[in-house]
Amino acid sequence: MIVRVIGGHGGVSPGFKVTSYLIDGQLLIDAGSVAEGIMIEEQVKIDYILLSHSHLDHIKDIAFLCDNCFGQRPKPFEVYADDEVKKAITTHLINDIIWPDFSKLPSKENPTMRFYGTHAEKAFQLEDFKILPVPVNHPCNAMGFIVEKKDKAVVFTQDTGPTDRIWELAKGYKNLKAIFTEISFPNFMQKVANNSFHHTPNTLKEELKKMPADVPIFVGHLKPNFQTLLYKEIGEIGDDRIVVLGSDDQSYLL
Repeated sequence: MIVRVIGGHGGVSPGFKVTSYLIDGQLLIDAGSVAEGIMIEEQVKIDYILLSHSHLDHIKDIAFLCDNCFGQRPKPFEVYADDEVKKAITTHLINDIIWPDFSKLPSKENPTMRFYGTHAEKAFQLEDFKILPVPVNHPCNAMGFIVEKKDKAVVFTQDTGPTDRIWELAKGYKNLKAIFTEISFPNFMQKVANNSFHHTPNTLKEELKKMPADVPIFVGHLKPNFQTLLYKEIGEIGDDRIVVLGSDDQSYLL
């Protein structure tokens, strides 16, 4: 399994792209920067899109992805999301006002994208991928995902503050190869992190105690304006399992 971190940050600035993880060139987890982050020839090859929640940094490039790939695919992108996420996107983004509704273009029968509902802890299969959505501690019905392919599994919390259920379930996977999670704010902004349901290095340090042992941990969603301080504070956690997603468009073979 190859996880390509197209964008792994919690904000946008030159050199910093927001969340989009691409697995084996086919399965996209969140669409924050996929259109600006990879070539159109690669975008066309994506078949499945998982959306964790409806915040802009996780959905914005679905508009440009559809625009780039319009008329270039034999079938729609299959977009899997909670019903509230679908409602937010179709009401506020691809609504024929802000952007064309590509769930109806070029036609309702053969659109550029087609939505499918997901439900908490109800696993579903997408070819070789088995997906388990799990609620996490973040607004907008946010979900993390446990993704399995053949003999390997990977946890993606996406945005979350301190949470429990995904770790309880993850401990049941003997084939777990990696955890992708987040830290957004430095420790002096703990109140902001609490109010926005994100991690600081201090809260992630406590979260490590809940996670499955001996599994590499990839930490993204760092705010660009605090990246230097976050690197320092994450280093002070002192856990060799942690890899910071400080540069975009990096690939990891798991």
